[in-house]
Amino acid sequence: MIPSSACDYHTSLPCMHCFFPLGIHCPLCCMLSKQSAPSKSTHLVPNGDTDSTPRLSRGVLSALDRVGGLHGRPVMSQTMRHRWLLLGACGWVLLILMFASKFISFRTADDYGEKSIAQSGTLPVPVLGNKVVVATPLPGPEVPAVSVTTNLPSPLPSATDWLDVSEKRLELLSAVCKNTSAKTRDPVNKFVMDRIFVCDKHKILFCQTPKVGNTQWKKVLIVLNGDYPTVDEVPEDIVHRHDKNHLRRLSSFTPSEISERLRLYFKFLIVRDPFERLISAFKDKFVENPRFEPWYKTEIAPAIIRRYRRDRRVAAGATAPAAGLRFREFVRYLGDTDGRRRHLDYEFGEAVIHWATYSELCAPCQIGYSAVGHHETLERDVPHILRGAGVEALVEYPAIPPGITRYNRTKVEQYFAGVSGGEVRKLYARYQGDFLLFGYPPPNFLWS
Repeated sequence: MIPSSACDYHTSLPCMHCFFPLGIHCPLCCMLSKQSAPSKSTHLVPNGDTDSTPRLSRGVLSALDRVGGLHGRPVMSQTMRHRWLLLGACGWVLLILMFASKFISFRTADDYGEKSIAQSGTLPVPVLGNKVVVATPLPGPEVPAVSVTTNLPSPLPSATDWLDVSEKRLELLSAVCKNTSAKTRDPVNKFVMDRIFVCDKHKILFCQTPKVGNTQWKKVLIVLNGDYPTVDEVPEDIVHRHDKNHLRRLSSFTPSEISERLRLYFKFLIVRDPFERLISAFKDKFVENPRFEPWYKTEIAPAIIRRYRRDRRVAAGATAPAAGLRFREFVRYLGDTDGRRRHLDYEFGEAVIHWATYSELCAPCQIGYSAVGHHETLERDVPHILRGAGVEALVEYPAIPPGITRYNRTKVEQYFAGVSGGEVRKLYARYQGDFLLFGYPPPNFLWS
């Protein structure tokens, strides 16, 4: 009588040799098990024999004949059996590793050692002007992450953690400056000194970079100057009124006073992903214009349209606000280095600060900054910048709405959807220094 299972030795266990599922076993593996079982015969007896050894079908016996086990001879040598056992063990290890990999993810860590999904892309060999940049692979600031939402607040880093982060940022800045600029000892020009606000009372210099939260930092300086007790009490209408906010600019001092402050004061600036900053400037000045600065729509937008709109009939009669500057035209203007500087930037005057590069605004290769904050990690940077300036007990930075500082790749892709790859590359060529100096990856996803 043939048993109900092909193997009655271990009918309830999974096969450890050939990985057959539970309760199903191949005859060869069963025979291997039988050979190791003391209570069972280690030889086969053909059908029709009256021996008590369990009988197998002719098909099974035929299969076993082909591998060397035929009628009373051992099914397989001990060496072959060991090889099968080794093969089975290796297979189980592979299965366990495959199962474990489902629960393990590998992501790029940011400056603070937290996990974030980074922008993809390979950094090309950069060129600034006529110089090829050999960027030193130093651990720089955080890679801007794809927008990720979470209900949990980011843990604040310890003072030691932030000092490590700050040191890496400054090391990267210094390394890129050495590779890209031979003019780091030139005097700082007046345009830069007009961007730097001075707090003599606490020996602080702050270089403003528009569209990176400068309004809030100006409130902090106004409080430190003693004009108001808290940042919440500083009226919005005086923050940008330099005749009323009592914030002195570095350019208002004598050359010797300027040198002394640059040498002794705590100096910092805040940066942001360069392309996201341009989107913010476009929205703030040409779309929403919340501070009622009509000249952006009545003077600057029409001038850009007349020069960079491809539909010449519309461009010729462009008058704002009906003209409606498009983001693609704004990108063309910014990417046209020669034409922009020769024709429009001089005409626009101070308005260009909202899209000028960080190098043009703050001269980071000429001024030895004490700290560089990043908009994307502002919640974590602020406490340590205030501590570095020695004023953490004197003022509180305004509350930051959750998620407002996160890098938003989706928004960047939407705005650049109508911009050609060639136009994006021209724009990147202009702002490449900003990407390199502060560790932002190039936005390859916009032209790939």
